Amino acid sequence: MPVPATIDHSVRTYSLAHAYWLARASDLAYKDEATIEKQAHDWGFDRVRHHRTRFTPPFPLEDTQAYTMASDRMVITAFRGTEPAQIRDWLSDATTPPWPGPAKTGYVHYGFAQALESIFPTVKDTLEEFRTNGQSLWFTGHSLGGALAMLAGARLYLEDPRQLADGIYTFGQPRTCDRLLAAAYDKGFKQRMVRFVNNNDIVPQMPPEPAFTHVEALRYIDSAGKIRESMSFSAGLVDRAKGLTADAFAPASDGMKDHFIRKYIAALEKNLA
Repeated sequence: MPVPATIDHSVRTYSLAHAYWLARASDLAYKDEATIEKQAHDWGFDRVRHHRTRFTPPFPLEDTQAYTMASDRMVITAFRGTEPAQIRDWLSDATTPPWPGPAKTGYVHYGFAQALESIFPTVKDTLEEFRTNGQSLWFTGHSLGGALAMLAGARLYLEDPRQLADGIYTFGQPRTCDRLLAAAYDKGFKQRMVRFVNNNDIVPQMPPEPAFTHVEALRYIDSAGKIRESMSFSAGLVDRAKGLTADAFAPASDGMKDHFIRKYIAALEKNLA
């Protein structure tokens, strides 16, 4: 299947092509507002709203950014991530306190919850304004943006079950919540959530277990760049070892290199070829 020329606004269920375009939308979240608006219009979205807020949490993170683009058939909200080294530093802090999950369901990472709290009201208001024609609704993001996309979808749905997103696709998402919220999420978003992890990407391995865990619906990108819907634990260990030895000069850097959004986009494009 060749890479489609642009986003298919009629999509309602999972497809690899749509995953590719949501990865592109996640990458776009890192760009400036003018670039976002131009690209969104080129993709067929006639409305764009930027979301940005600054705050002072007990972490290096200083702001949250996202954008929402809408057409008469589709609405996408994409959350921006952060620099790999920065997110690694504060995700590795095991003393981070928990924050009550959406609708008091379980707990989430304090930093993620505070970041989402700072921006969620404007996102929700925008969705109410833009989504007036039964459009499909999608959340996406890379790295920190993936955690925020997952939590935004959970909060919207758990606080109002009528607001169930058609899909949430994340790339290099860290562990975000406890097992109670993960279980509720897996039930509510069955066949709607897709979490991509690229080989040795270090960020999905943090924060530490067992306090935090992942939701299901994993799509694993192996060391050869092939997307797998399932892989045994032992096979996964072998494949990660292959990834570590692929760069004989800097094996320790593999976990950081595998995290970059361009790696995810390249893998999705390769699997579409």
